[in-house]
Amino acid sequence: MKPIIVIGGGLAGSEAAWQVAERNIKVTLYEMRPATLTGAHVTDHLAELVCSNSLGSNQADRASGVLKNELRRLSSLLVECAEETALPAGAALAVDREAFAKRVTEKIAAHPNIELIRKEVTEIPPAPVVVASGPLTSEGLSKSIAGLSGDEHLFFFDAISPIVRAESVDMSVAFRASRYGKNSDFPTTPPPSGALQEDEGDYINCPFTKEEYYEFLNALRTAERIELRSFEDAIKTGVKAGQFFEGCLPVEVIAERGDESLAYGPMRPVGLRDPRTGKRPHAVAQLRQDNLAGSLYNIVGFQTNLKFPEQRRVLRMIPGLENAEFERYGQMHRNTFIASPKLLRPTLQHNSRDDLFFAGQLTGVEGYMGNIATGLLAGINMARLVQGKPLLELPRETMLGALCHYITHADLKDFQPMKANFGILPELGLGKKVGKKEKGQAYADRAMNALDDYLRSND
Repeated sequence: MKPIIVIGGGLAGSEAAWQVAERNIKVTLYEMRPATLTGAHVTDHLAELVCSNSLGSNQADRASGVLKNELRRLSSLLVECAEETALPAGAALAVDREAFAKRVTEKIAAHPNIELIRKEVTEIPPAPVVVASGPLTSEGLSKSIAGLSGDEHLFFFDAISPIVRAESVDMSVAFRASRYGKNSDFPTTPPPSGALQEDEGDYINCPFTKEEYYEFLNALRTAERIELRSFEDAIKTGVKAGQFFEGCLPVEVIAERGDESLAYGPMRPVGLRDPRTGKRPHAVAQLRQDNLAGSLYNIVGFQTNLKFPEQRRVLRMIPGLENAEFERYGQMHRNTFIASPKLLRPTLQHNSRDDLFFAGQLTGVEGYMGNIATGLLAGINMARLVQGKPLLELPRETMLGALCHYITHADLKDFQPMKANFGILPELGLGKKVGKKEKGQAYADRAMNALDDYLRSND
């Protein structure tokens, strides 16, 4: 048997290749970088994280935590690598993005059943293949996919947050804390300038007074932005011009929705107190550790499309970042995804071709964990297909099963990328009103029981 082909060395493609290879089947994994570059990646590592370095909540009673536990049960390589390269991030699973990508690359390159080829694939081959080329799929392969799918392409604009150097943060203004953390009782005396106090929480918080917040808000709303026409011209069919995915809205777009939209959104100050005043700030910009050395921090939720000089000017209005040095500015990139409700089955197979699977953000799942999860399922099902075994269609009570059901059954006219959330799961039918945490735990317990029962009956 010829090797299974996996196109794309991102989160989904790496996980898919691993799952096939672990079942003693040869795999050829194609990754076009570094020979062909994208507008967002900066290394040639597999599984490079382009946007945030957080893989979402690790709590078992949260939607992202439910999906992680399912992936642990299914022996996900990338979840294992993430836990091996984890950084302090409160209840979230955040990683040193470079260490994480290096670990995945080393694992894939060392697997005896995987051949890694650095080459762009421009056409879908007439052989068993998993297409996991991601939201930045090259123009040639995009045309091949469009030809197969009848030009049913959609797209949205995504954005990435700026990264600042930790040494440039003024810690006489900013303070360390995690929301509602056990170390939330801070002394009233500010720490010395430049000191990063490791024992006071996982995030650096930049607190705003009401006056500072509104001054920043006005500057953000009026700052110059980068034109998006070049992205629009790149897509010939199926364009929804200027559409942003709600989960990745640029901070300036959120600011336009209302005066307090940021204060109730990515800058919400709940669970935090400014040690200088002992009171909750009007708003707060949080910085999350971005590398193992602790020398870089990204500004949480501050995806932006402002011009670089404007970012430098406006973001330095954040208290504590007046002299911030930027390792990377925020930027926009185009995310492409197919019309999965029309094209795919819940097994992630193409409707008209059994040996063609799609995985990752290209299918319309959103978030790192969704990408990993669909790559895992596509890889398992590809292996089962060539081994003559029944393919897995996971129960809708599981988070992964619900995600696959959503992307293959949603109303096409309203189809938009979806991340793990309890709203896509069947109702619990508890017969009584319960609290959010109790309800989340009930969803989590039901999901794991459903997964275990299903796997036992489909060995």
